[in-house]
Amino acid sequence: MRHAAAPIIGSLLLATQTGCSIKATALHMIGDLLASEGSTFASDNDPELVKAAAPFSLKLMESLLAKSPRHKSLLLSAARGFAQYSYAFVQQEADQLEDQDVDAAFATRARAKRLYLRARDYGLRGLEVNHRGFSKMLREHPRTAVRDTRIADVPLLYWTAVAWAAAVSQAKDDPQLIGDLPMVQALIDRAFELDENFDHGAIHTFLMTYEMSSRRHPDALARARRHFSRAMALGGDQQAGPLVAWAETVVLPDQDRAAFERLLHRALAINVDARPQWRLINLIHQRRARWLLSQADALFLPLLVPDQETER
Repeated sequence: MRHAAAPIIGSLLLATQTGCSIKATALHMIGDLLASEGSTFASDNDPELVKAAAPFSLKLMESLLAKSPRHKSLLLSAARGFAQYSYAFVQQEADQLEDQDVDAAFATRARAKRLYLRARDYGLRGLEVNHRGFSKMLREHPRTAVRDTRIADVPLLYWTAVAWAAAVSQAKDDPQLIGDLPMVQALIDRAFELDENFDHGAIHTFLMTYEMSSRRHPDALARARRHFSRAMALGGDQQAGPLVAWAETVVLPDQDRAAFERLLHRALAINVDARPQWRLINLIHQRRARWLLSQADALFLPLLVPDQETER
């Protein structure tokens, strides 16, 4: 009986192993499919529809990553997805709540920070797939850690840096998080070194804002201006993001209202259907441009007109 049972047991083991293999393959295929859906969202013309659909998509990614934790494409999609969702639908809501309900704005900003950190962690996990020990090395020796990354790692380098920097921007009272900036700098500088053209100028748009906020170089304004020009050129003047970012980062602090309004109207004039792959992000930036224009009276100090009677 023992000899007769052997082939049956062997067949059962083979079936079990094959079943596991099929399940793993299916999970990988679903992960690949879900990772590629970003292009569908990117061309959508209804930000509110995407806002409603995105949480389910993000949670599905997390469910799949629980089963396939080293799926690099899915880790990238999670990093990108959580960062984009937080910026488009959480951080901007917090900004708009600021003047209406301070407590609600604070809570919403805290949520944005948590989502950005979740995005960062997925990005770091993605970098760990091909660079074992990357996160630990990044904290100890940031510049050394990124040295072995290659051009294929640029998307993960970029989105990890973006999410991390955004988290810092939402938690300026958190000294520990602010202390992470050398790691952000190492990630984005390496991405720039490997592929400054990435995603039609995305790195330049990030660095434009980062140069002005960090002031890590004495010629920060000149460097930011070069990044702005390069971002606009790589985007074929069809991306609203650099225009809105320049208006907020450089022109607003200078209190140049005419230039501020001119840049935002230029962003609003972009035809979102000209580049379907940028339709959603352009619509989101245009929505922010409209809100900023509506806040102009509060954002700019009134011009002081000399009193003629006083002068006489």
